[in-house]
Amino acid sequence: MPTMPLIAYAHVGKTFDDGRVVAVDDVSLDVAEGEFLAIVGGSGSGKTTLLRLANRLIEADTGTITVEGEDVQSVDPILLRRRIGYVFQSGGLFPHLSVAGNIGITPKLLGTPPAEISARVDELLDLVRLDRAPYRDRLPHELSGGQRQRVGVARALAARPRIVLMDEPFGALDPLTRDALGEDFRELHRKLGLTTVMITHDMTEAILLADRIAVMRGGKLLAQGTPAELSASDDPYVGELLRTPRRQAERLGALLPQGGAA
Repeated sequence: MPTMPLIAYAHVGKTFDDGRVVAVDDVSLDVAEGEFLAIVGGSGSGKTTLLRLANRLIEADTGTITVEGEDVQSVDPILLRRRIGYVFQSGGLFPHLSVAGNIGITPKLLGTPPAEISARVDELLDLVRLDRAPYRDRLPHELSGGQRQRVGVARALAARPRIVLMDEPFGALDPLTRDALGEDFRELHRKLGLTTVMITHDMTEAILLADRIAVMRGGKLLAQGTPAELSASDDPYVGELLRTPRRQAERLGALLPQGGAA
């Protein structure tokens, strides 16, 4: 018997500007427990809107969304958001709070005792590979982009959510940092048994990190599946998205000597 999806969108629609802009157009999509799903598409494809509908940062106009089997409309949005980790594009840290203050904000709101929060902050700094002593009391402006994003991930995990939503989490980082952070998060996803939905416009990143990829364009869900399943899609846009990583791999293969330092 198939298990119930942890997140399920059924015929979900969302418009803006009095119906003139269709952001999400009749989308149905299931996310299984423990799955890492990447939603890929260009600017204006509706991918970020779709993500934000899950924790009611935006309200759907039509259709239903369930999280852990509950219709999100029947759950208090603030309580819903505290159950779901959210990683913003540029970390989205509170500038006036220290690293420890940022990571501990959700447990604090949930009434967790200070000593427990302090221990949790240390645990999370270890988890995202930031040394406790030098980073605990720093303010966000004293951190590099990669460090800010690691703190953003730690904050999203602080209340031990089962689900983490990520909005282009590594997009603003340099390639080396982006690669390291992507790998580290993938390992955290596995180790903590998370269910992760990540928005990206980068098909290479999606293929390397996700179990399954959903492709959006113009508010519609064009295709979904594993990278291998998407390769079999006859949708021209999906084919175009997959050509870029393939071309890059071919060019790298031609330019880099075989059996070199890599």
